[in-house]
Amino acid sequence: MPEGHTLHRIARLHHQRFSGGAVRVSSPQGRFTEGAALVDGQVLERAEAYGKHLLHHYACGLTVHVHLGLYGTFSEVELPMGAVVGQVRMRMLGAATEFGTDLRGPTACEVLMPPEVDALTARLGADPLRADADHERAGARIRRSRRAIGALLMDQSLIAGVGNVYRAEVLFRQGISPFHPGTAITPAEWDALWADLVELMPIGVTTGRMHVVRPEHDIGAPSYNKDRPRTYVYRRAGEPCRVCATPIAHQVMEARNLFWCPTCQPR
Repeated sequence: MPEGHTLHRIARLHHQRFSGGAVRVSSPQGRFTEGAALVDGQVLERAEAYGKHLLHHYACGLTVHVHLGLYGTFSEVELPMGAVVGQVRMRMLGAATEFGTDLRGPTACEVLMPPEVDALTARLGADPLRADADHERAGARIRRSRRAIGALLMDQSLIAGVGNVYRAEVLFRQGISPFHPGTAITPAEWDALWADLVELMPIGVTTGRMHVVRPEHDIGAPSYNKDRPRTYVYRRAGEPCRVCATPIAHQVMEARNLFWCPTCQPR
């Protein structure tokens, strides 16, 4: 599932290309036909992301909400776009731009009224990529919980936008076991975790890639997969730790794969 930096990157691109002008919106697949008709021809005021959610805000007061889920993708195409290929849930063309975009396979693609947008954002936690994030409130909630910090970092009602990769990597970078309960996380540890997310995630927005390995450790073992970033622990089960050479451990935590170094992140 795309993590928050991907949605912020898409939001930035869509805001640059489509905001300030009328856009043509359709649903070639047919599953978003009614929603598309409501915003077709309307002026897109701005595009923004909150965690893993993309929001297109229109001057008419309506908002198109997209959650990519596991399989959703946007394809950015120069005009003319040509014939539709595959199951395109939403096609958007800018009247004042040379680009269009096709959305395929999202978990959610819907039109929301302002109160529904407010309800959506109210149930999301602090987003490290947003200037309005309240990380102290998030930290206070984490320190009241006995759930493992490895699970809490993935709870979108606490921290919006963090996924499996950033979860595993920031815990390693801070030397914190993913099994520590929230109640064991000190304010200083939480501040350091948050600061690391605030430092790392904007790099993903700018470059489109996660860069989490410090230069002094960025040698030796290759990435876990071709064209993927090098990581400390994520998807490196059984491989030697880049810092201490201990085999990276793996297990499932709350239905998600978890990776950590038993030596650098002692329980």
